[in-house]
Amino acid sequence: MKTQSVLELSDVQTMAAAAQTEAQKNNWAVSIAIVDAGGHLLHFQRLDGAPAISAHIAPSKAHTAALGRRESKVYEDVINGGRYSFLTAPTVQGMLEGGVPIMKDGFCLGAVGVSGVKSNEDAQIAKAGIAAIGL
Repeated sequence: MKTQSVLELSDVQTMAAAAQTEAQKNNWAVSIAIVDAGGHLLHFQRLDGAPAISAHIAPSKAHTAALGRRESKVYEDVINGGRYSFLTAPTVQGMLEGGVPIMKDGFCLGAVGVSGVKSNEDAQIAKAGIAAIGL
């Protein structure tokens, strides 16, 4: 048996606050979603001015990053590289950059997904949230 860390509410709150701070520091209106290792929603917020569709995309990016245990950008790159059949992968919807897994000791604890600005900026916000808990 192995011992695995899990996210606690305080971790989720710390990540959410740091992600929000990063977004607001840059005047970016986004939606931020945090999920557990199974892709289940633990936190969601839509900042003032964030596009309505971002409320659907951010959780999807987080879900994809958690289940795949890799950044959602990997899937975007696969599709952009011509492997269009990947679009038919079951239950994988957030295949755009901006979903970042929360990894510790080789285990995925969950993921942060952000949507509302350029994809690389979404990822920047997600990574700022994760960095706030020392990962």
